[in-house]
Formats: sequence, structure tokens, C-alpha cells
Amino acid sequence: MKTFTLHLQSATQYIPVEQVASFVGADETGSFGILAGHARMMTVLNYGLARYQLYNGDWYYLAFPGGILYFVDNQLYISSRRFLCDSDYQRISEGLIQQLMAEEASLQEIKTSLNQLEQEMFRRLWQMRRSGVHL
Repeated sequence: MKTFTLHLQSATQYIPVEQVASFVGADETGSFGILAGHARMMTVLNYGLARYQLYNGDWYYLAFPGGILYFVDNQLYISSRRFLCDSDYQRISEGLIQQLMAEEASLQEIKTSLNQLEQEMFRRLWQMRRSGVHL
């Protein structure tokens, strides 16, 4: 059986995985698989789970908030802001849920900050107009 090398990359991690037999992921067109010798390709991966199988038959799961996949010369590169990798589906699913909840909380904080900034800008523009400053 032919294999390829998987390179998992984030801002803080790099994990090379040798002897990968197959990879299964999803992009906006749906699920797809990659085997050794696949044609060169690049795509944007969806938020969620992907998986890969090693030559010995073991499966591993990847959770990430989307990313870029590039396959060339029997090398598969996946780049994402961050990722989780585990052989246990239950643990990786729980990790993905926690990650999603943390991102939602962070997004809510950003929305609140932007709303406060917008209100302050309108307040200052209103004060400038009242004091006779013309823009």
C-alpha cells in the first residue's frame, strides 16, 4: 500500500505524520478523500472534523476552525489557526464543542466592543455638531 506524509500546521504547532494511507475531509462542495498519488490539489476546508488513516489501520480525527489543504508530490499540508488531533472520536468531538463555545464567547465580546465603539463615535460626532464643528 502506498502512503503519503501529512503536515499539520498552525500558528503554534507543527506535526508531521508519516505513512498516512488516506485522508477524508470536507469543503464547500462536500466530503472528499485523498489517497497516495492523488493529483495536485488545493481547497478550503470547512469548520469541523476530518480524519486520516495510517498504514497500520489506525484512524485519527482532526478538529479545526477551517483551514487550507494543499496536496502536492505525495505531501498533504493542512494549515489552520489551530487544530486538535486525537484517535478518540468522543474526546475530539468534545474538544470541538469546547472550541466552538470559546469562539462564540470571543465573538460576542468583539461584537459588544464594536457596538460600544460605534455608540461612542456617534456621541462624539453629535457633541461636535452641537458645538459648531463642521466636518
